[in-house]
Amino acid sequence: MKADLRQALREGVVIGDGAMGTFLYQLGFPVGVSYEEYNIEKPDVIADVHRQYYAAGARLIETNTFSANREKLSKFGLENDVRAINQAGVAIARQAVGNDAYVVGAVGSIRAARRLNVTAEQLELAYGEQMEALLEGGVDGLLLETFYDLEEMSIALRIARRLTKLPVIGQFATDGGTITNDGAAYQDAFERLAAEGADVLGFNCHSGPNGILRTLEKLAPVDGVPFSVFPNAGLPSYVDGKYAFGSKPDYFAENAIKFADLGARLLGGCCGTTPDHIAAMSKALQGYVPKSAAVAAHEPSAEARAAAPVVIGPATEAPPAAEAVEPSLIELVKRRHTVIVEWDTPKDLDIGKFMEGAKALKEARVDSITMADNALAITRMSNLPMGFLVKERLGVRPLLHIACRDRNLIGTQSHLMGMHAIGLDHTLVITGDPSRFGDLPGSSSVYDMTSFEMIRLIKQLNEGIAFSGKPLKHKANFIVAAAFNPNVKYLDKAVQRLEKKIEAGADFIMTQPVYDAKLIENVYESTKHLNVPIFIGFMPIVSEGNATFLHNEVPGIQLSDEVRGRMAGLSGAAGREMGVQITKELLDVAMPKFNGIYIMTPMHFYDMSVQLTRYVWDKNGR
Repeated sequence: MKADLRQALREGVVIGDGAMGTFLYQLGFPVGVSYEEYNIEKPDVIADVHRQYYAAGARLIETNTFSANREKLSKFGLENDVRAINQAGVAIARQAVGNDAYVVGAVGSIRAARRLNVTAEQLELAYGEQMEALLEGGVDGLLLETFYDLEEMSIALRIARRLTKLPVIGQFATDGGTITNDGAAYQDAFERLAAEGADVLGFNCHSGPNGILRTLEKLAPVDGVPFSVFPNAGLPSYVDGKYAFGSKPDYFAENAIKFADLGARLLGGCCGTTPDHIAAMSKALQGYVPKSAAVAAHEPSAEARAAAPVVIGPATEAPPAAEAVEPSLIELVKRRHTVIVEWDTPKDLDIGKFMEGAKALKEARVDSITMADNALAITRMSNLPMGFLVKERLGVRPLLHIACRDRNLIGTQSHLMGMHAIGLDHTLVITGDPSRFGDLPGSSSVYDMTSFEMIRLIKQLNEGIAFSGKPLKHKANFIVAAAFNPNVKYLDKAVQRLEKKIEAGADFIMTQPVYDAKLIENVYESTKHLNVPIFIGFMPIVSEGNATFLHNEVPGIQLSDEVRGRMAGLSGAAGREMGVQITKELLDVAMPKFNGIYIMTPMHFYDMSVQLTRYVWDKNGR
């Protein structure tokens, strides 16, 4: 007979299972349906997933009931099937795995980071209905997962404690920060939830191991309440209409030990993870003996302190007059080395740090400041007004990214017409990271068009023709860049895809960051036949942790063993210094072959981009 789950977590580490929804998607099941309904319609499919995780070493199995509440099921007309779906989920899990496994009822957040018109009373009713069904089905405990707000977590926990004395696990979604979406410090939230009856507290979803590790490192353990950790398999990419995750099982194995050393006693996986990830963690933790000493809370890292916003008033100096319009980037890069620097817009309403960094980049004489369009699906200030401010106040050419993800055809044309009206004529077309993995996971990814189609439609505006085919009375003059990821197994196939973007009308190319001198050579040889300029991308690394994150969790980025070795053990100023030095060496290789240089500013350390821009000018004598 297995021990009580609380006792098992006091005595060692319990391995949980991995993703259900994304794993079903990888197996070929369609999106846009209720996977929870499969408990009734396709029970054999769900049972097989449970069996695979159990065989991989998972001894805590979640029921397939994450969204099986009245509010979520009503989208599919299933609001009257809450009890049947939840109880079937328990029965399937019980029958699929051995008696030594704990079956816990999965209960997902209803608000899911959105300020929906769902009252506390509605939450109480929905959670109560679902939890009663799960408990009647015979679960060994409840798992409250992917919560963003302390308020909602507290409501769900209160309902659970009213209904049962069984173990209750509570997990927030984090991007590596220290506070919940409703402003509570995680440390305070954990202490409050422990006092309200939570048995285990931790994190799942929204980020991969790196983000959760950064958050966990800042927390002090709460007496008698172990941590739980269920990371995503890194950040997803969206290629050819399909989601894909990059983090490999061996990376999860490496981080499993780190999590356990920080006090995690329940470890599993969330979006993108598979039985292979769970097997790797299970193997890594075989024979693991928990540390007896409590892990002390960590001070904020040097990177976090340095990245704190610098507030400068809007009237500290008069805005400079706009400079004369320079030739286009296409014309410049044909004549000399040309530097584009990416500088992210704010996540909040304070533009001080952004304008400060933009001014420093202007003084370094960058040719253009490029601004992402809510990169990684994280909400930021619109790049349209920020591009206007950069142009009008500083006289620097903005290059705005525009993602297929956020706007339908109507919104995209409207956005471009607005850009034309204020003289912003350079843009980079990207697909955009999927919304469900950003800071508002309940939002929709639009994808009305592919990046190829968007390029063609923008060039159609240059002919004075709207997306609908109607005349626009004037012609736009957009110069369109396309993205290129050279960090792939088959570079030739990536170049073939790139050629199609050029056929669609792309005027120049901007690559993902490159960290290997040999790859720079290969990119040059593979693209020198193209009739458009290439801006080769660089993003300096700031620390060993940053290198690990980039290599394992960010789609489209691969670091060489040599680069990772040089960053080993480095952080703070020493890490940033080495990151700049590595990038300078890569620039030495790239500049004889590419006139276009694209520098991506890491973690708002704009001084690193300033140093590298000046290095380019020093090298070419400008």
